[in-house]
Amino acid sequence: MKAIIPAAGIGSRMKPHTLTQPKVLLNVAGKPIIGHIMDRLVAVGVDEVVLIVGHLKERVEAYLQTNYSTMKMSFVEQKERKGLAHAVYLGLGDDDQPVLIILGDTIFEVDLLPVISGKVSSLGAATVDDPRRFGTIELVNGRVTRLVEKPKEPKSNLVIVGIYYIVHSGLLKQCIEEIITDNITVKNEYQITDALQRMLDHGEPITTFPVTGWYDCGKPETLLATNQYLLNQLNHSIPDTVNSVIIPPVYIPKSAVVEGSIIGPFTTLGEDTVIQNSIIRNSIIGDRTKVLCATLDRSILGTRAIVEGQFKELNISDSSEIRFH
Repeated sequence: MKAIIPAAGIGSRMKPHTLTQPKVLLNVAGKPIIGHIMDRLVAVGVDEVVLIVGHLKERVEAYLQTNYSTMKMSFVEQKERKGLAHAVYLGLGDDDQPVLIILGDTIFEVDLLPVISGKVSSLGAATVDDPRRFGTIELVNGRVTRLVEKPKEPKSNLVIVGIYYIVHSGLLKQCIEEIITDNITVKNEYQITDALQRMLDHGEPITTFPVTGWYDCGKPETLLATNQYLLNQLNHSIPDTVNSVIIPPVYIPKSAVVEGSIIGPFTTLGEDTVIQNSIIRNSIIGDRTKVLCATLDRSILGTRAIVEGQFKELNISDSSEIRFH
């Protein structure tokens, strides 16, 4: 089974972190976003993955080749940001075999085995309050009849949530070529929703499957919310600390040094972090970062940062230094 993961985006909503780190490598619950996605693919028997890479692509490649070396992997660079359909097109081959497409910044909880064993193309779907930001799905008797990308006046609250199982990948490739030829764009980008609509127009049956756990990591607040959810699911053994109070759920690696502090709940510490005389809750702290005599809440710190002083909330990237005296 082959999967395509578009992961070329710059992640502008996660700046300043994505200035020095690819969005898919941001840490949630002790592992990069892409690591959580890969674990789910391995669990359902996916044996080949095509990564569509761009911004800081060498780091993405290095992480995956180091941590998933048994998986057949290839990397395709999307040099121009022309939209999701264009990214997927770069990953499609010349065959017509089934393919699973999963967005690289979305962590999901869904049983994929029944989906990928099916004989009909199917889209991950969820009901939302405001569907205008998504590709909407219209159904009749369980079959998709119409798909509309970011409609101004949506006729459905059911939306596509970033998981696509396509039985005939050759037809999808043809339909992407058609919308490129016809210059069908939304905000100057080629959208996968429009290509899927072309598949419907060609008579391809498409169904949906429910995705109840769907966690977007595209903004600081949603990254922290995803961190909370994953920590609640995590069975993590907490290492020894010095004169500290740990309030689960948390993720603390064995290499971290925690002294005289209160950690948690909902806090992830990176490798080789040093936390002294501090209170940290609902936060993500990067690798090799030091937090000294500080109180942090709803904060995201990059790698090798140094924070010292008294304050409430921070969002700083790699190698930053902030001191309050």
